[in-house]
Amino acid sequence: NMDKRLKNGFLQQQARNLEHALTLIQDAQRQHKAISVGLLGNAADIYPAILAKGIIPDIVTDQTAAHDLVYGYVPSGYTLEQVAAQRESNIDTLMDASRLSIMQHVNAMIGFMDGGAVVFDNGNLIRTHAHQGGVKRAFEIPVFTEAFLRPLFCRAIGPFRWIALSNNSDDIKTIDDYLLSRFADNKIVSNWIRLARQYVPFEGLPARIAWLGHGERTELALDVNRMVADGRLSGPIAFTRDHLDAGAMAHPNIMTEKMKDGSDAIADWPLLNALVNCASMADLVAIHSGGGGYSGYMTSS
Repeated sequence: NMDKRLKNGFLQQQARNLEHALTLIQDAQRQHKAISVGLLGNAADIYPAILAKGIIPDIVTDQTAAHDLVYGYVPSGYTLEQVAAQRESNIDTLMDASRLSIMQHVNAMIGFMDGGAVVFDNGNLIRTHAHQGGVKRAFEIPVFTEAFLRPLFCRAIGPFRWIALSNNSDDIKTIDDYLLSRFADNKIVSNWIRLARQYVPFEGLPARIAWLGHGERTELALDVNRMVADGRLSGPIAFTRDHLDAGAMAHPNIMTEKMKDGSDAIADWPLLNALVNCASMADLVAIHSGGGGYSGYMTSS
């Protein structure tokens, strides 16, 4: 919840209402300061309210669980208790209410886009549900993979995560030091590591993630393995990847939307990836198809 985010340092200010949130942000802008502000509300209400004030943010996206109209999205005007009750008694009514809210939500995002904001879909099917409900321009909003990530995938750059199974945060700091030395010429990764050390607190087991390229990931893993063996690290390190790489997820409205070769709905690579990882002696490999609104749309590994 928001109180936990404040306590852990992910959030700097909590606003009482939209007016208070905008005041905090505008004050920070005048002082040329960066600030994070949390506001408890429903995006289907907040987005149109901001747009109605003529305020156009620089960047707009959405991270609600809009892929699931029953368990992932709270319609405008509903409390959590009302949603829970509808799940038990009237799922169809709840789904209709969620879709209507999503239409309102996405129309506001289109309004921001028309006003000059950089607007993108963060991969949660919100455009799909809006379009099914009648928002004809929903797919004018680009998906984040096509808009920003695919050029990185073409260079075999993707997220790579390492977790200190020892629960010793000093192990992550040791790997940070190694990265800052070994990959000093990678300005994006070096800058991220410095900022993460300063501003991103650990939750659960200490961990870090960085976008590294093919070859860089192998080099890091082998060197970390040596650091475990010679005692520079106090325990084993788990390396993980998710479905943000070139062949790990097929979904025609997210990862593989508008592929230049027309292969949006072809799901061979996630399956091949999983098999190759098994052949490479990975400890844990999963093939899955998501849940909620993702079911039937995707395969990932």
